[in-house]
Amino acid sequence: MALSFEESNVVHSLLTSEQRPMDEIVSEFTSKFGRARFFSVCNSLLLLLEDNKMLKSTERLIAFAILHQAYSSQPTSMNPFISYIVNAACDDEAEKCERAFLLQLLGSGSSTGGKEFLKHSAANYIKIFDSSAHAFPQREELQQQYCDKVHFEPYNSLFKNATVKNIVPDPDVPRNCDANSQEFDLQPGAKPKLGSGDREENLTGLLVHLSLEGIGPQWIRPHPPVLPIQDGELVWLNPDNNHELLWDHGMCADTSKGAAVRDLITKALKGPLAPAQQEQVLVELTNDPKLVYHCGLTPRKLPELVENNPLIAVEVLTKLINSPEIADYFMVLVNMDMSLHSMEVVNRLTTAVELPKDFVRMYITNCISSCENIKDKYMQNRLVRLVCVFLQSLIRNRIIDVKDLFIEVQAFCIEFSRIREAAGLFRLLKTLE
Repeated sequence: MALSFEESNVVHSLLTSEQRPMDEIVSEFTSKFGRARFFSVCNSLLLLLEDNKMLKSTERLIAFAILHQAYSSQPTSMNPFISYIVNAACDDEAEKCERAFLLQLLGSGSSTGGKEFLKHSAANYIKIFDSSAHAFPQREELQQQYCDKVHFEPYNSLFKNATVKNIVPDPDVPRNCDANSQEFDLQPGAKPKLGSGDREENLTGLLVHLSLEGIGPQWIRPHPPVLPIQDGELVWLNPDNNHELLWDHGMCADTSKGAAVRDLITKALKGPLAPAQQEQVLVELTNDPKLVYHCGLTPRKLPELVENNPLIAVEVLTKLINSPEIADYFMVLVNMDMSLHSMEVVNRLTTAVELPKDFVRMYITNCISSCENIKDKYMQNRLVRLVCVFLQSLIRNRIIDVKDLFIEVQAFCIEFSRIREAAGLFRLLKTLE
């Protein structure tokens, strides 16, 4: 959830660009961050906006513009932050300038209409603001207007009451002072530090370390007492004690029986095996599952095996599922170029073993990103069809919970709605709502 140092610098640069037109800032935001990072970055902005003292007035306008416009290409109900924006527009205690800006974002309360106001800079918008030119509807009226578009509920952060806030204002600073630069940094692992005069550095640090969890209570429990050692119980080997050591006579056993499998795996990395050779590998691994640890396949070589012999790759990964190195194999599988064979391997694995949910989500996200980034239209259409069929298979077989990726998959279907398989996947998503 937290941003990297480079991402936090980009966000801070955008927030402090109060003299630039806001539509240019939004365009730069969408170009600097991929769609997969929109939610994480916008969520960090939301956590800053929740505290009215964290950002300046111009920075708040820019943050709200990004929250709304980042999802402007999708239906209003697809914006995960629309509920917060509507509530902020209804806040009678907020500055009228900010409320008017939010109402214009929502397409309400503006005498001019459209998005021309985004061509102004945040500083200029505040400078020329005239409250008499805007109508401020009642809370009930605005909520009623949007309850048909979204499932409206008052915005409440689930983490507000569960933890202590990691930023608190300095009680010695009067309210009329610039509270944005008078705050303590109470991030876990860091000493409390007064941020006076270092506001930009502190804000960047917040974006890097900001999390939903805040500072939670630490449940400290004493170590249990050491119980007496029972007869026949395993004990630690201490140098000062005499122990009778047992020799493992199998550690030097002949492993030549795995030579045939190793040779076939080496050939499988270079090209497709003959059907008889494939059958020999599968039979050998079935008869002795431990051979998979001696076949010579490393995570770095996995992509070659997947592309040349996907069925053998499935068998090997199935046998390695309990290996401590399986996470390395999964990481390579996620990061390799998307292809029909890689999807075939993942699809077969989902029915053969229970895969980690994080791996499946990461692989689906990689597939969607690959389709969006490919330039060749023919290859793009082909890959989109494959991904749609793959996702339909996962959904129908209940391999994934579509709620975890609903927004991302739906946006993918809308983007490629011209393709029949994408339209079919979209209809399947609608039946699951």
